[in-house]
Amino acid sequence: MARSFPPAAVDAIVSEVANLLKQRKETVSIAETAAGGIISASLLSTPGASSFYKGGLTLYTLESRIAFAGWTQESIKSYKGPTPDVVKGLAENVREKLGSTYTICESGTAGPTGGNTRNRTPGYVALAVSTENGTHTKEIETGLGGDREKNMIAFSVEALTLLKEVIKGDAKL
Repeated sequence: MARSFPPAAVDAIVSEVANLLKQRKETVSIAETAAGGIISASLLSTPGASSFYKGGLTLYTLESRIAFAGWTQESIKSYKGPTPDVVKGLAENVREKLGSTYTICESGTAGPTGGNTRNRTPGYVALAVSTENGTHTKEIETGLGGDREKNMIAFSVEALTLLKEVIKGDAKL
């Protein structure tokens, strides 16, 4: 019987990332928003995850970002949606707190509705992978429109793909 979790689109990349982390004896933590926990759950579905998974947060609300990710009321006042700077800050804060080799952060607009700016359009996601040597960021537009579930899965795949690129030294700061 085929596995039903993680989603098929996530399965191959999560296996590759988990194997790289295990081989290198490195760790990861997660700060996800629009992916809703898919990244963490997918990594944790891997046998041996306790050797590389340091912890994860689903920072879906602004209140959770104040409670767990170093945000202030000032951060909320100036918030204009997901951006590379937002995910960079969240990733760096969580990596420092959990002491992982890498921290993945994603924040996007999964849909079905959104706003009238690029970063509030369904399918937009800002990604970051924080390391001790710097934080890599990237913006993606999935092209999946307002399909919330497909966007959540695509955000997870893109975040894990960026992590793989960072681990392999293929991502540039």
